[in-house]
Amino acid sequence: MMVHEEDGSPAAAWIARFAQPMAHARAGEAPGSVLPLAGLRFAVKDNIDVAGVPTTAACPAFDRLPPVHAAVVQRLLEAGASLAGKTNLDQFACGLNGTRSPYGEVPNAFDARYVSGGSSSGSAYVVAAGEVDFALGTDTAGSGRVPAGLNNIVGLKPSRGLLSTFGVVPAAQSADCVSIFARTVATAVDVLLACAGHDARDPYSRDLALRREPLPAHFRFGVPDRLSFFGDAAAEQAFNDATARLLAMGGSPVTIPYAPLAEAAALLYESALVAERYAAVREFFDAHGDEVIEPVRGIFASGRSYTAADVFEAQTRLRAIAQQVEPMWRDIDVLLVPTAPTHYTREQMRADPVVLNRNLGAYTNFVNLLDYAALSVPSSLRADGLPFGITLIGPCGSDLALADLGQRYHHATGLAQGALGLPLPAPRAIPGLAAPDAGTLPIAVVGAHLSGMPLNSQLTERGATLMQATITSPAYRLHALPGTVPPKPGLRRVAEGEEGTAIALEVWAVPLTQVGSFLALIPPPLGLGSVELADGSWVKGFICEGHALAGAQDVTHHGGWRAYVASRATPSSN
Repeated sequence: MMVHEEDGSPAAAWIARFAQPMAHARAGEAPGSVLPLAGLRFAVKDNIDVAGVPTTAACPAFDRLPPVHAAVVQRLLEAGASLAGKTNLDQFACGLNGTRSPYGEVPNAFDARYVSGGSSSGSAYVVAAGEVDFALGTDTAGSGRVPAGLNNIVGLKPSRGLLSTFGVVPAAQSADCVSIFARTVATAVDVLLACAGHDARDPYSRDLALRREPLPAHFRFGVPDRLSFFGDAAAEQAFNDATARLLAMGGSPVTIPYAPLAEAAALLYESALVAERYAAVREFFDAHGDEVIEPVRGIFASGRSYTAADVFEAQTRLRAIAQQVEPMWRDIDVLLVPTAPTHYTREQMRADPVVLNRNLGAYTNFVNLLDYAALSVPSSLRADGLPFGITLIGPCGSDLALADLGQRYHHATGLAQGALGLPLPAPRAIPGLAAPDAGTLPIAVVGAHLSGMPLNSQLTERGATLMQATITSPAYRLHALPGTVPPKPGLRRVAEGEEGTAIALEVWAVPLTQVGSFLALIPPPLGLGSVELADGSWVKGFICEGHALAGAQDVTHHGGWRAYVASRATPSSN
């Protein structure tokens, strides 16, 4: 493998970065018109054509100069976005780790020793690092999801055929999708809707009627009956935490058999279906095979050995698996899997590139083969500081419903945007999706009613669901109320000129029919008032009568009740 002098550096995320962003000519545009993506900057993976800019697919010998934009690039420019450049990838989009490129190994945005995930490695990195607002990747076996999960960003893999692949170097054309990376679900959906649409130039493009109803408030989520995290205990705990969060949001877990999905996934590289990888670049590969790096070269070469009969046999087996798993959707509304089951260092990946790459795709490879939609969203930061993401999977056409649930989940995590440390903006309604049931009242809780705390069951037994974990505006102080059982805090808004801070809280959606019985359980000196959140919005929440704070301990410096309780349980060191 050719080693680039910028391996592991941020610069390795780019193959071509424009001195001036490319924008669409505005001639003839109506005065005062507002474009849906105006002001947003984006990048595209360098297997997607930009007119007049070489497309390399991370193979210098393949370099071609396209005369026109890829369909998705054209539509995004017309929607007002400006193009900042082209990003690095695993060569010919063949890989899930981000180290298979002569243009350099793309680092993880949180720790450069680790892989970024691939093949859309550069696109994920530049979004996580805040260098652009969104980026396009491609996804055949998970390339639009694995890098999102490893870099704490959103990866939207649309239903096949929803976005045109005209002007995209194919990987396995019947399974290829253009994918979207963003720091929020709302931005990813804006991009999806701006560039979706039938395109007769793409043989696999199709008109799709997207589901318009959100998932029910009490939804069923499938969990595989066998999960492997390849010895990574931190990832296993993170997935267990994700399951608990979905429970708090109103979900009910349903165990599903994973064996048929795993068999479908294996067909992509371990059957005659791999011949489509070779077919995608046959003319170039037959003439310039030595210019392709390993292990990509070996994967393409293996595709030569299959007959047409072998391909039909593999396709028939895939259809049989699809029939076998179809009843799964009668029992679940959405399927939950880890986006990636573990993290690997770049050094580990170089030492065992085939096996470790396969491990990263353990829960992604089957999705396009079985014609599903998928959305990877951030879930947590592990104790070692590395991100963990989950993927929500639904039937073809469920893209908007997945986005609605994914946005609620992402905001419930309390995570920051990408690697920037910036809080998430307020969630937005998903365009084109019917409004969810309005028969709930958002109530903010700061103490014993937090998830996992002693009184949380008073919420869950009334059908309340977690909307988001967030913080107040920096105008509050928190006090430990004496003599309360279980221990409870009092939240107080500071007077003008008094120093306050942001306090951690959760916002729960309580059914209106249950609000009265819930409030009846709240003893004085606590009562229901209004609490200002970090984004400037106000929700109903528990506040404390001033007289009760006279002898209460000020615990504001802990930043929240959970941290205060943990500090009391941990012996101080001397």
